Amino acid sequence: MYKLYGKWDLAEVEVTDLGIKRYANLDPVILPHSSGRHARQQFNKSNLLIVERLVNSMMRGKKNTGKKQIAMRTVEDALEIINTKTKKNPVQVLIEAIANAGPREEVVRLKYGGISVPKAVDTAPQRRVDSALRYISMGASQAAFKSKKSLAECLASELIAAANRDAKCFSINRKDAKERVAKAAR
Repeated sequence: MYKLYGKWDLAEVEVTDLGIKRYANLDPVILPHSSGRHARQQFNKSNLLIVERLVNSMMRGKKNTGKKQIAMRTVEDALEIINTKTKKNPVQVLIEAIANAGPREEVVRLKYGGISVPKAVDTAPQRRVDSALRYISMGASQAAFKSKKSLAECLASELIAAANRDAKCFSINRKDAKERVAKAAR
């Protein structure tokens, strides 16, 4: 049986949000480094392990672009910190954070004649997962910038706060802002 980083069993992780269940892949056979095998088809990224998708989103930005080994070590350290702080499976905390940080409604712009009108639409489940991962990684990197805390510590605190729906964390704050704009455009 394969355990993630040799420590955490993925079989005991349960996805309670049915909207993201199909897109949060927890197949224990898949390794957290697929070497880009998902890039052959358009929506094949949903077949990636959710931890690898977090690693890939941590590589965004100027500083960490292309440094997958550093991003993998950061995520592994963050999962270890989560495990010591919460005494829970850190992948379960990651899934809860993604379910809580993904916006359910967004705004699109429709053109009527020469007028642009905002309209609220439901967010696709794949986009919810992508947005949640992007917000979590952005919040962690912004918290670690010019800070004494390491990126792994900031990622761990962001994931724990998002899993607990803490309104002070970056990802939940961004999600609430998007949904507030969508509510105004109904």
